[in-house]
Amino acid sequence: MLRLPDHWVWDSWYTTDDDGRHHAFFLRASRALLDPERRHRRASIGHAVSADLRNWELVADALVPADGPAWDDLATWTGSVVRGPDGRWYLFYTGVRDDGDHAVQRIGLAVSDDLYTWHRFGVKPLVEPDPGWYALDDRTDWAGEAWRDPWVFPAPDGSGWHMLLTAHAKDGGPQDRGVIGQAFSADLLNWEVRPPLTRPGGFGHLEVPQVAVVDGQPLLLFCTNQGARAAEGAVWAVPGPAVTGPWDLSLARPVSCPGLYAPRLVRDAGWHLIGFVSERDGEFAGELSDPLAVRYTADGGLRVV
Repeated sequence: MLRLPDHWVWDSWYTTDDDGRHHAFFLRASRALLDPERRHRRASIGHAVSADLRNWELVADALVPADGPAWDDLATWTGSVVRGPDGRWYLFYTGVRDDGDHAVQRIGLAVSDDLYTWHRFGVKPLVEPDPGWYALDDRTDWAGEAWRDPWVFPAPDGSGWHMLLTAHAKDGGPQDRGVIGQAFSADLLNWEVRPPLTRPGGFGHLEVPQVAVVDGQPLLLFCTNQGARAAEGAVWAVPGPAVTGPWDLSLARPVSCPGLYAPRLVRDAGWHLIGFVSERDGEFAGELSDPLAVRYTADGGLRVV
């Protein structure tokens, strides 16, 4: 478990270095804000290291909001880390700026030679939504249109890199517009935005998406707290023919991991889920859980074992 006495911790993502150490990157904000809802506009990206996914050593933060004016000067939100063919580490993250009554979300990049010291790549967003497929300037809530939580992974055929995103379809009501957005790159630097990988399916948003092959089955994992199906569960898994999809949301099944939100599948002698504890004794807990071992079951579900 990772709990900071002075900061809330929530969304997280993971990678493993050459020595087998696990690196957790996570959103953090000061508990001095008192109201946990304020954390979203104060988020930076923390960093901790572990040999066993249970005992964590806190190290220097990976990334903080940029000096303004900038496209990411309000907060730095959820992302993912991959190692490029050049041996460097690439941190794709959600950058946020304040547009008065909502937060504009875009995807940026920071790079590192050692996973500890990160430098922004350029001064502009790397990936922006295409209005031909995705909602723009949606002001129905403070967060605006969804364009966040990039999950980057190599194309199985070796042709480049895929990026999944939490996105909103152009059309549909606020409780049924969540889709998985996508982009593709041959070199991790130049990205082509492509049509959504899913159709709207009863979810207001599909947050913190991830794909993995668990027990031989390609799965899409996401979480939600909006939409008609949100009452069935917060964490969902969807089986598909390949990690690149397509993904049929009618096949989505809730994953039973009460009290957790935004879990990630993390590999360490088997697959585990690690998420943040969203509530304890009626209050926001803001800490990372210990790993939960999971298996894929024949009925299309992901089960804690």
